[in-house]
Amino acid sequence: MGRRPRADDRCRCVDRSEVLVSENQNPTPGRDVTTTSGAQDPERFTDPGVPAHKLRLTDTDPAARRRNERLVVLLFAISCLGAIGSIVAYFAVRPDGTTEGVRLSTIALGVTMAISLLGIGIAAIHWSKSLMSDHEHVDERHELASSPEVREVAVQHLTDGVEDSGIARRGVLKGAAVSALALFPLTFAVPLISSVGGDWNISKFRHTLWERGTRLAYDPTGRPIRAADLTVGSAAHVIPEVPQEYMESHEWITEKAKAVVLLVRLNPEDLRSDQSPEGETWSYDGIVAYSKICTHVGCPVALYEQQTHHLLCPCHQSTFDMADGAKVVFGPANRPLPQLPITVDDEGYLIAQDDFAEPVGPSFWERLK
Repeated sequence: MGRRPRADDRCRCVDRSEVLVSENQNPTPGRDVTTTSGAQDPERFTDPGVPAHKLRLTDTDPAARRRNERLVVLLFAISCLGAIGSIVAYFAVRPDGTTEGVRLSTIALGVTMAISLLGIGIAAIHWSKSLMSDHEHVDERHELASSPEVREVAVQHLTDGVEDSGIARRGVLKGAAVSALALFPLTFAVPLISSVGGDWNISKFRHTLWERGTRLAYDPTGRPIRAADLTVGSAAHVIPEVPQEYMESHEWITEKAKAVVLLVRLNPEDLRSDQSPEGETWSYDGIVAYSKICTHVGCPVALYEQQTHHLLCPCHQSTFDMADGAKVVFGPANRPLPQLPITVDDEGYLIAQDDFAEPVGPSFWERLK
């Protein structure tokens, strides 16, 4: 049952014109109200202007200003040390082929590069907040195409801004800023330059760990997969079955990245393409296996939509049809996902018939399609 309204629940309806008349008779101080005919909403108010400027401590205290200058110089110096440390870490902390070595090298490079970049960023922010001019300026809107006079004024404003920053008068500060900005690009330029003579053997992308008779195993446990264990509509992330000691090696990380597969069981009647160009059957009883590496830029493709049989790449939304040879139906990818030909062994486990018939991953200079 609803409650009955009380007297204090009722509201008094006031005509809009009464409110406007009341405002016009007793206008708010400092506000110019203009109304249109018919007592509509106010259409113009007086510009309140720029609030009174408040001086900072560095504007009134020379000692505080010098302290802030030294602090900014210190931050730029820390950035320089971080950049130098990054270069040292690149050569001194090299990956030794183990997971721990790769992790240590990555952490050393990441921390030193972060120190270098953060030093520049924090120094620039502190400089602008404590030492640069903070006076408010109002510029009227104008047409996009500025007149020569306006452009001259803009150039003058930029010149005034450089003068306000004080960079010309503060030699130590300028030197620290230039040094930090000059050293930071070396943190990624040195590794790039030093890798020019590295391993450019692209033939390794043509072959993976898959070979005839290799069992398909669940990722990451490595447990072999029976065809009978998969129901229609199910999907599984798959790796090749390898010895446990090999799974603990650094080489396994690289090889696994090329060999990962998404396994899906479809209704056999839904399959529109499950054969190689030579006419061989590459699926087994509706079970298909495709590379998880997107043919666009190599992201992991693993978002499977059961009703449409579409596989979506989360990076750039390339979409592949699992029922039709993993052909591209949407997005920037320009070729289907490579298919792993599969069958079953005498014990009912899923095995590979062979390696992928084409290189996995994105296209490269020897494979444009």
